[in-house]
Amino acid sequence: MASLVRTQSRPPQAQFDELLIWVLIALLALGLVMVYSASIATAEANKFTGYQPAYYLLRHGVFITVGLLAGLFAFQVPVQTWQSYAPYLFLFGAALLVLVLIPHVGREVNGSRRWLSLFVVNLQPSELMKMFAVLYAADYTARKSKVGHLFRKAFVPMLAVMVLIGGLLLQEPDMGAFVVILSIAFCTLWLGGFNLKVFIGLLVALPLAFAALILSSPYRMQRVIGFMDPWSDPYGKGYQLSHALIAFGRGEWLGVGLGGSVEKLFYLPEAHTDFLMAVIAEELGLLGVTAVIAMFALLVVRAFLIGRNAAFLERNFSALVAQGIGVWIGVQAMINIGVNMGVLPTKGLTLPFLSFGGSGVVVNCIAAALLLRVDYENRRITRGLPV
Repeated sequence: MASLVRTQSRPPQAQFDELLIWVLIALLALGLVMVYSASIATAEANKFTGYQPAYYLLRHGVFITVGLLAGLFAFQVPVQTWQSYAPYLFLFGAALLVLVLIPHVGREVNGSRRWLSLFVVNLQPSELMKMFAVLYAADYTARKSKVGHLFRKAFVPMLAVMVLIGGLLLQEPDMGAFVVILSIAFCTLWLGGFNLKVFIGLLVALPLAFAALILSSPYRMQRVIGFMDPWSDPYGKGYQLSHALIAFGRGEWLGVGLGGSVEKLFYLPEAHTDFLMAVIAEELGLLGVTAVIAMFALLVVRAFLIGRNAAFLERNFSALVAQGIGVWIGVQAMINIGVNMGVLPTKGLTLPFLSFGGSGVVVNCIAAALLLRVDYENRRITRGLPV
């Protein structure tokens, strides 16, 4: 009788990671507010937007709504189904990367050919490819786990695939997406227990490869030079970074107040996309920047804990998907914040869940739903329930 009373008084176990859900809601909500704050002046002065101050706010709100609906649909799909279709999704993503490079098919903006026009919106294939890379790398690692110690059978096929995808991305050019996808692939292999000695060799070879890529392209070389000393040419190659640093400096501890940014008034290019973090720093100060970094850190930690729980349940693919999503979001956020702070060279990478951009927001929401699905299945299996 006493045991029955204890069982009845025990609170029901949650079916979802509530803390993770609240972090995701907070990131999307903060992004909506800051995109509006960063873009209002640009929208008011732009003929393309019809001089409507809420133009980017409304579009970003639509993107978030579509992303949440897509995420809700993705959550209904079992992880096993995602694994079954992982190779085909990866091939589909590669086909889109080829398609975007075809003249008069891919849309060119600011010298980069990264978008496919869908009439109402533009699709950025590299954003989809990040998620497809997570799925493919997890499936590949799970299948090759028994030969993970063999370089020829384990690493060479993945390396060949990544070289192919990297070549397509560099043709756009989209060096930032290439770095993120490469990080996803190799971190997934390492988390899957592949040979440590080979990874040490890759740690030596990759910096040399990146140095060769930089030296072979005057465009990339200028970005590195501008990153190292933006004040040497503040009106040229160092323009974006110098104004981003000014925004950080003006923000100080608590910021100048929401809506009070000066740098967003036509000084800082791409204030509502790539350099949204600089506007957050100026308006919300160090406190706001710390809060954003803490939320991303918490998201990544939760992703790795979900992956660890899946690994304990011998769900290797699910574990690698969860941790791959954590690597993806963590690396992309780190690069974007590093670029805004002048720690890394300028890259065309948005801040996940926050920056304006339809493809990025929708794909981020789908990835978050997939992460929640892994956690949901973990909890049901632990209770002995079907998934």
